[in-house]
Amino acid sequence: MIRDGVFRKPGGSATGGCVEAAADPAGGVRVRDSKNQAGPVLRYTDHEWAVFLAAVKGGEFDLPG
Repeated sequence: MIRDGVFRKPGGSATGGCVEAAADPAGGVRVRDSKNQAGPVLRYTDHEWAVFLAAVKGGEFDLPG
């Protein structure tokens, strides 16, 4: 994980808005809406972020269909 504090968005998000994430140099991850960069920033610990990513990879948030 690159801990330079720079917000990045997924590669497939060329159009419209999406979520950007930045690994904080002090630890944890910050998340914001790319369309509202001056808006609120959510902060997660490294552990919380790891649990979230594991759930995503495990299909916990997949839509039925």
